[in-house]
Amino acid sequence: MTQLPPPTDHIELELFQTKPHECGYLADRDAATLFVNPDTQMDMSRFEFLLAIGYRRSGNIVYRPRCDGCNACIPVRVPVEGFRASRSLRRIRDRNQDLTIHPEEPVFNEERFDLYLRYLAGRHAQGPMTNSSPEDFQDFLLSDWCRTSFVDFRLQGRLVMTAVIDRLEHSLSAVYTFFDPQERERGLGTFAVLWEIAEARALGMHWLYLGYWIAESHKMSYKARFQPLEAYRQRQWLPWTAR
Repeated sequence: MTQLPPPTDHIELELFQTKPHECGYLADRDAATLFVNPDTQMDMSRFEFLLAIGYRRSGNIVYRPRCDGCNACIPVRVPVEGFRASRSLRRIRDRNQDLTIHPEEPVFNEERFDLYLRYLAGRHAQGPMTNSSPEDFQDFLLSDWCRTSFVDFRLQGRLVMTAVIDRLEHSLSAVYTFFDPQERERGLGTFAVLWEIAEARALGMHWLYLGYWIAESHKMSYKARFQPLEAYRQRQWLPWTAR
């Protein structure tokens, strides 16, 4: 199994932990987050190493869940060379062949922001992000030190989806994807992952990181469709299983 080399320069990270708060995925549970001191000089090499031990980023903040008595959030990634699309995934890929795909610079514009708000209203209506401002949008998706792309998917010129990805040396990381909730029959989120896997493979990268999988959360169930899948457990990447 391919392993990611550590950063070339040794660093000691100062970590902080939030107070317990309501979990956004599992009802009646509290959550807490471990995060790297925001004043740390972060770069792509260091972040990719942290990504490989279970961390993610939100804006410039690098974090991972650390919840008392709960290990439900399992980091998962796709080893892209071994991926083979199932018949159902091939149908979703074929269904979306009429879309044009445009990797773009990660900049705010009203067209993307409008799509983002419609997605949140349609898919996460009770969530804390529903009333996001343009500043919230940028603080969540953009980073000062990471090479990020906004990949726009268009149907006859109309923006129907944007996938936000980080392009690292050995991997791609799927940061977030938002799409037109009225186009739910297309399976757009799944199609975005298929495109990201193909892009990582074309670039000669090893993995596509998909964030966390939670067995009890139906919002995360789609990630198990991309096989083979690896899960980070007991400080090592192992073949994914549902348990």
